[in-house]
Amino acid sequence: MTFAPQIKVPATYMRGGTSKGVFFRLEDLPQTAQQAGEDRDRLLLRVIGSPDPYAKQVDGMGGATSSTSKTVIVSPATDGEHDVNYLFGQVAIDKAFVDWSGNCGNLSSAVGAFAIHSGYVAKEKLPENGIATVKVWQQNIGKTIIAKVPMTNGEVQETGDFELDGVTFPAAEIELSFVKPVDESESLFPTGNLVDVLTTPEFGSISATMINAGIPTIFVNAADIGYTGTELQDDINNDVEALEKFESLRAHGAVKMGLISDIKEAEQRQHTPKIAFVAEPRSYKASSGKNILTEDIDLLVRALSMGKLHHAMMGTAAVAIGTAAAIPGTLVNQAAGGGQRDSVRFGHPSGTLKVGAAASFNGDAWKVEEAIMSRSARILMEGWVRVPQ
Repeated sequence: MTFAPQIKVPATYMRGGTSKGVFFRLEDLPQTAQQAGEDRDRLLLRVIGSPDPYAKQVDGMGGATSSTSKTVIVSPATDGEHDVNYLFGQVAIDKAFVDWSGNCGNLSSAVGAFAIHSGYVAKEKLPENGIATVKVWQQNIGKTIIAKVPMTNGEVQETGDFELDGVTFPAAEIELSFVKPVDESESLFPTGNLVDVLTTPEFGSISATMINAGIPTIFVNAADIGYTGTELQDDINNDVEALEKFESLRAHGAVKMGLISDIKEAEQRQHTPKIAFVAEPRSYKASSGKNILTEDIDLLVRALSMGKLHHAMMGTAAVAIGTAAAIPGTLVNQAAGGGQRDSVRFGHPSGTLKVGAAASFNGDAWKVEEAIMSRSARILMEGWVRVPQ
């Protein structure tokens, strides 16, 4: 019996924010994987090492968490306005499924640097020393992201002293601006309400803020579901019953948001919406052992991604947090003390994060011009990823 050799695909392994993933240039993918479809999904699943019934992704590039089971495809933009197109694929760990329904805010911070390394950004836009502005078109959600990437001696600067809770080592700061995270044709609040009543068999009827900014997100009060908002991963991820309850809450919220028509469809839409719970600030010890004091933060937020409590905070969910915090009356705003604000610092399992948003009430609806946060990114490895045919 003979076996076909592995194929070699040029790839770059990058950390972006508190996530990491395998980055590809579109033209480097095998011809049949350069278009959306089954061949592309099968390739990315095999690269990452999914589906894996052991949930370890030992035979692939994935790290057995939602934060490290990610893929990115970048290509030159052709619209005359943006520098690059950015497509994100969230790879399920134990299922043969790639979710294309949303963006990854953390990996967004690595796209600008990858685009420069790939030669996609015009040389005249790149300063010898200073900040390069890369305009990214996020294809999953059809939105613009502006990445401000530091340059030193004509190259992307990756090292620095910017510290990001959830990342062990400091690096160079990259500012991200999510421009018009909700455009004129969309509703910031899909139900039309700042707060809704969400009913599930497990929790009964509880208050929820359902927002579509950065990524569709359902916010509930921690106290309403039996938590304090200071929980770490092991407090929830080792509780199978709790995870099932969260998934039910997410599925019922997805129906109410109009993302799906039946709760059973949530199985095929794992990446969106996100579910998060909020609470007023209180002191706690982060997963690193760092003490987070009440006076350090405006509120507490914990969020789940792909069925598990996130070790820090998804970048897109941070956009939703910043936006909701800026609008008086939402559960996020109430947890932060109420009133209109242009930024908020929240506590998450790994520490704290500050995010800003510019929101205004125009006529009969709230509008958001942009949300801003800082992340960091760097190349971990580059070369070829090998994939069995």
